[in-house]
Amino acid sequence: MADAKNVPAVLPIAERGYAHPEVLVATDWVAEHLKDATVRIVESDEDVLLYETGHIPGAVKIDWVADLNDPVQRDYVDRDRFAKLLRSRGINDDTTVVFYGDKNNWWATYAFWVFRLFGFRNLKVMDGGRQRWSDEGRPLVTEVARHAEGNVKVGERNDRAIRAFREDVLAHVQAHHKLVDVRSPEEYRGERMHMPEYPNEGALRGGHIPGAKSIPWGRAVNPDTHCFRPAAELRTIYQQEHGLDKNDDIVAYCRIGERSSHSWFTLKYLLGYAKVRNYDGSWTEWGNLVKAPVEKP
Repeated sequence: MADAKNVPAVLPIAERGYAHPEVLVATDWVAEHLKDATVRIVESDEDVLLYETGHIPGAVKIDWVADLNDPVQRDYVDRDRFAKLLRSRGINDDTTVVFYGDKNNWWATYAFWVFRLFGFRNLKVMDGGRQRWSDEGRPLVTEVARHAEGNVKVGERNDRAIRAFREDVLAHVQAHHKLVDVRSPEEYRGERMHMPEYPNEGALRGGHIPGAKSIPWGRAVNPDTHCFRPAAELRTIYQQEHGLDKNDDIVAYCRIGERSSHSWFTLKYLLGYAKVRNYDGSWTEWGNLVKAPVEKP
């Protein structure tokens, strides 16, 4: 295990100036609630096999491929399948769901976003994710958690408020509204179709959506602590450097919607932006879309 004494300290969440500090919890909070029957810890990773190698005691796994996505069309599961998933993980109407994962919580915020599509409100993210928990020397177990069947009721999925589709993005471009490209600079410039060190795949064309600002998702996280930066630092990035206003109509995108869900979470909950949507079709759709406009520097 890592030596927790060597882990950089972080400012308490309540002192970071977030618009909605209640959506973040520290690793200490999670450790104190491991046996709380009203809390369900959920691990969601880019590496869908990582959970089996060790996870927070009592945590359940949600596989972004097998559990959240429809197996036939490119969309998310319907209400019945989503309700069945949540109940199988022991989630009730009064359960607080706390997400964490690898890659500084990429897929944790993605799962958070999908849950919000269904109107689920009792949601939090463990600041620092899996890496912070591990760095602090906290326990990871391989035993698969088993919980009694839950009784949560799920409403119909509502995409309108926080999800954007290609026709929405086309209208956004024509109206000169704000777009945020959260991919790597190489992807934004059209030099790559995927992140560095990943297979260069996913679209026929490179570049970015016209007018989009390049604000890589990872800038929201302190690389030494794996935790979100304080609000003042985030405002410097999004407002002072790139001119985004809290009342702007903003669409964020990446390659398939996972990195942009992280930026969506940052803008909406940590900075309190009023209208932010995630375009999950992102570059795998836009870069293959006939007659869709593309820019390169």
